[in-house]
Amino acid sequence: ERHMYEFSMTEEQQLLLESIDEFMERGDYAEYFKECDHAQKYPQKACDDYCEAGYHMLALPEEYGGDDLDLVSNVLMNVRIYEHGWPALTLPGSFLQVDNILTYGTKEQQDIIIGEAKAGRKAYTLGFTEPQAGSDNSAISTRATHKDGKVYINGHKTFNTGASVSNFMMCIAREYENDNPYKDMSWYLVPLNAPGVKVTVINKIGCHCMPTCEVRLDNVELDESALVGEKCKGFYQLMKNFETERLMSCCCNVGFAKCAYNEAAAYAGKRIQFGDIIGNKQIIQEKIVDMRIKIMAMENMLLNCAWRKQQGESMGVDISLLKRFTGKAAFEVIDDAMQIMGGIGYTQDCVIDRLWRDQRGFRIFAGSEEIMVHSSARKLIKDAANRK
Repeated sequence: ERHMYEFSMTEEQQLLLESIDEFMERGDYAEYFKECDHAQKYPQKACDDYCEAGYHMLALPEEYGGDDLDLVSNVLMNVRIYEHGWPALTLPGSFLQVDNILTYGTKEQQDIIIGEAKAGRKAYTLGFTEPQAGSDNSAISTRATHKDGKVYINGHKTFNTGASVSNFMMCIAREYENDNPYKDMSWYLVPLNAPGVKVTVINKIGCHCMPTCEVRLDNVELDESALVGEKCKGFYQLMKNFETERLMSCCCNVGFAKCAYNEAAAYAGKRIQFGDIIGNKQIIQEKIVDMRIKIMAMENMLLNCAWRKQQGESMGVDISLLKRFTGKAAFEVIDDAMQIMGGIGYTQDCVIDRLWRDQRGFRIFAGSEEIMVHSSARKLIKDAANRK
């Protein structure tokens, strides 16, 4: 079992990150992102620029005009662009959605979803969580009913990222054919403009640039061809989805922590109090050093997981550990950055404000940090016991 890796960036990866730096510096998006955050609007201009530069195509398969970018390079690119302060959840390209549809979808479904990604849109919103079913997957009650060659979906989904700006939802529904709910879930690709679909935006603390929604489905009629993957195997398909979703969400944790660190360390080098820069005060130096240690640990853990997943290893437990650690550590780094910045860090004129609000959500969605303990601790204990 491989737990360590040797990693140095290739020339292609270095050039990719340099091009991201140039793209972000040329765009000078800081004020624009601030405006979008305050107005709670999707950063369409920046996303259009991103797509015009072709970045949204990099991870797509070559047969669809993409570059088939490897996972480690994709992770590096995501971390770097978030390090420049790109708003959470808004990167075009939909790597996770494309990965899902290439794994489980029909050719027709692949053409539709990859077409959405190529257009720079969020390819689909994942309809998994329900008001009574968050971490408890077995409590899902949305029903799929089959009649006369059609399937009818009835249910209530919540916390759907980008449902109001997506054309499709990957809806998880119960078939009610098996008593065991984990062997009774299926995926259906639902057009969000279908009769019976109602989308409502939810107000939230952060991540203002990407709407989060409730979706009600009232007797939504679909062709049976809307099934994605195997009937009643949706839960097991979801477990693979979670592995990739959690890995990619950690890119934002690491990138945002680096962004906050860069701001705070630079500020400590120029802010004068009591006749000297605050960076010469030992209490500030301690914060800077500990922030850097956490970033190094997060980044190495993230790249280790990405590299091993790229080798085809199952990453269930380690992805849970990664998400719990980076979620908590990133928030600590951003919180310390706000403390170093002082009053200015607590204002909406400073990027730390948005990073602090946005990253807090990453400790909850894609699996809360508490459920990461639940999903990993028993196996860790069992494995240790079996080695004795």
